[in-house]
Amino acid sequence: MSKSFARAGRIVAALDRVSFIARRALVTGLIGSDGSGKTTVMRLAAGLYLPNAGRIEVLGIDAAADPQRVQSIIGYMPQRFGLYEDLSVQENLDLHADLHGVAHPDRPGRYADLMHMTGLAPFTRRLAGKLSGGMKQKLGLACALIAAPPFLLLDEPTVGVDPVSRRELWVIVHRLVEERGATVLLSTSYLDEAERCDEVVLMQGGGVLGQDRPQAYTRRLEGRSFRVSASGISKRALQERIGRAPGVLDATIQGSHVRIVTERAAPPSPAQVAGGEFPLEIAPVAPRFEDSFISLLKEQGKSASAGGDRAIPLARADGADGDVIVVRNLSRRFGDFQAVSDISFTVRRGEIFGLLGANGAGKSTTFRMLCGLLPASGGSLSLAGLDLRVAPARARGRIGYMAQKFSLYGDLSARENLRFFSAAYGLAGARRQDRIAWALDEFALRPFADAPSRDLPLGFKQRLALAAALMHEPEILFLDEPTSGVDPLGRRDFWRRINALAEGGITVMVTTHFMDEAEYCDRLAIMSRGRILAESGSEEMRARFRSAALPNPTMEDAFVALIAAAEAPSAGAA
Repeated sequence: MSKSFARAGRIVAALDRVSFIARRALVTGLIGSDGSGKTTVMRLAAGLYLPNAGRIEVLGIDAAADPQRVQSIIGYMPQRFGLYEDLSVQENLDLHADLHGVAHPDRPGRYADLMHMTGLAPFTRRLAGKLSGGMKQKLGLACALIAAPPFLLLDEPTVGVDPVSRRELWVIVHRLVEERGATVLLSTSYLDEAERCDEVVLMQGGGVLGQDRPQAYTRRLEGRSFRVSASGISKRALQERIGRAPGVLDATIQGSHVRIVTERAAPPSPAQVAGGEFPLEIAPVAPRFEDSFISLLKEQGKSASAGGDRAIPLARADGADGDVIVVRNLSRRFGDFQAVSDISFTVRRGEIFGLLGANGAGKSTTFRMLCGLLPASGGSLSLAGLDLRVAPARARGRIGYMAQKFSLYGDLSARENLRFFSAAYGLAGARRQDRIAWALDEFALRPFADAPSRDLPLGFKQRLALAAALMHEPEILFLDEPTSGVDPLGRRDFWRRINALAEGGITVMVTTHFMDEAEYCDRLAIMSRGRILAESGSEEMRARFRSAALPNPTMEDAFVALIAAAEAPSAGAA
């Protein structure tokens, strides 16, 4: 099957001779980078697109020849859940029941079953637009299941939702397969979710790299994954050093260690990495599916690194070491709703501090207060020694802010966005032109300099947004869900740049739903219902939940356990 589109006067091939089979009563995962063609496959399977060549058959029906018949018997949950946000939960259910021709006598029982399954029964009168990300996800799934379809298409159903909601969705999906015999085709850029599928189809660049059980891919990496630790060098500097060592395909931070994948079943020698400068410990670890996927892409020369092998060249930020962000008893109310309640923490210069939490925990509200975009209801906060209540404009001049969805102006080109943001930060004349030239070169944006930013691939939108936030060389950088929906290679490139900024003395605060990214943080604070539940490094956070049953807990395990413990009393009362 092939599919192409006409864009900006040229033909773009989205799929090139793709072939695969999704087997009955199994979960088949479409796993691939941003722009690999996953959504195009989904829309072809739903009869929304027609292929330029080849054939797609759904439940024995030719989807191109009879799309309406296909649409009448499948459930389809598009990206962003396909909801009408001005309608209530119940009105969304009624609309989808009407569209699928569900008989009125059958609806009450089906609604009750779906609301029980998703936990949305108390919220049927709430507008969909007022739901948290996790609740929208569950409502989107309920709408897709309204006609009890035998085949379910889920297009990136877990993007932008927290780990608790992701796990809850997977429980529902597996229940549908096991109890109802449903067939599920699910696309995702979260590589850990591949391990929850029965089979995975690996996609890249509009083609299929392979199809197999996830365990089969993981076994191919036996003997090629290692944990490296060293004294006398920071974990970020160690990652940068070892990532350049001969024979190393991938290097990621995990706690105070660096996890690596090698080209062959042998570790790099300490001399290759350290050159005798510092002692090095290398130990084997079990491979992950992610190791296999990243290795496959890099072995085939498909790495999409933005800036080549260069890190961002920045001088260390001015100012003495010490606390750069100080938050004391910070609170924020919206009417009767307490969004943030009496939280306190500090962040040191050059530190990466992660603020994690379930959807609606108060992370983004806290971020907006720290950036001076929202006044606090109580407490105090200072940035770089400046009290935000006394000198908000001066404090904002010290920070860079990268918002969710990147906050770019879609009708402006990449160059025009950079010009606009640099002017907003007070840059002018030669200084402004120098910084624009720096951003275009450093982030490999020159080929897209005059293209509207809305037409950029997601990974390049991310680069442009980060460049815009750095135009005035801020002391503090706020990153609010900066990698949501970005492919694994793009996320690695992004964090390599953030590490370079931190090593240069820039203080970084970040929120993320990718628990593996929490490992890049020096310290983490986990929030729930406006309060901080725990604050420590990732290793200490994981160690709290180590047990005989769970000897090697992940950050996701720790996160889910903390949230569950915090919500257990209220759940019991309900």
